Amino acid sequence: MNFFRSYNKLLPPKNKENLNKKTLVLDLDETLVHSAFKRFDRGSDIILKIELEGRYHDIHVLVRPGVEEFLEKMAKQYELVVFTASLSKYAEPLVDRLDPKGTCFFRLFREHCTMINGAFVKDLKRLDRDLKDVIILDVKNK
Repeated sequence: MNFFRSYNKLLPPKNKENLNKKTLVLDLDETLVHSAFKRFDRGSDIILKIELEGRYHDIHVLVRPGVEEFLEKMAKQYELVVFTASLSKYAEPLVDRLDPKGTCFFRLFREHCTMINGAFVKDLKRLDRDLKDVIILDVKNK
């Protein structure tokens, strides 16, 4: 009997271009952006219309200054992965707007998380990368 958990690999093997790069995993919410269902006093950088449970909602987004430039520069040095516990119907169009040049080839969403004790967890072992070569940037709002 196999007592070890079987992990589905979330990323393909590294390509020739990324072979010697470390992997930088970026969270979306509170790291690259802040979003809410209501308008911000200072306005929104992006407004997304998202369907949830049969109703459309406006999601108001504030983008951290310099995100687009940050992604472009980091893509030259790292294999970039956006990994969020957010729904893909919200996160995919948002990342499209944040990264119009497509520097983040890999995008992982809630359905790629592992459920542990009722929480969505970004299980980095499932990336199929040597963890000594993985850096994660995930800011939590307190």
